[in-house]
Amino acid sequence: MALTLAVAKRPDVLILDEPVASLDPLARREFLQNLMETVVEHKVSVVLSSHLVADIERVCDYLIVLTSSEVQVAGDVDELVASHHRLIGPRCEPSDLPGGQHVIEASHTDRQSTFFVRSDGPIVDPAWSIDAVSLEDLVLAYMSQGRETEPDLWATSKDRS
Repeated sequence: MALTLAVAKRPDVLILDEPVASLDPLARREFLQNLMETVVEHKVSVVLSSHLVADIERVCDYLIVLTSSEVQVAGDVDELVASHHRLIGPRCEPSDLPGGQHVIEASHTDRQSTFFVRSDGPIVDPAWSIDAVSLEDLVLAYMSQGRETEPDLWATSKDRS
């Protein structure tokens, strides 16, 4: 109903903040389908804020990930997913990776390193297993990167007591 009322005013842009957050899965799907029909029929642009990555993946063609009011990554969804990879190989430091890799996230065991990277080009190194990533992987990696720069509010509140 709210979508119909908003579109009735013939806007150029709709700004929707968590429009499907409280809907059940079937209602979310129906709302998003109606939204996409509205976009096509009325040639309206939509700015959609959501924490439901699966919904974003189905309907959005451009993504901006914000954490602490800072843009972590922005770009065409298909291009972003295609340019990010998970590399798994022998334990090493990020500086030892093949050239053109920007490390977003890293984890290590005694013998193995796993890196979530943004690549400038193809990765050709037999030492590394290269896995594709999902949009959710990408969003979570950038969100966790943004959190690393946030102050530890829990530690600060414990220090005061």
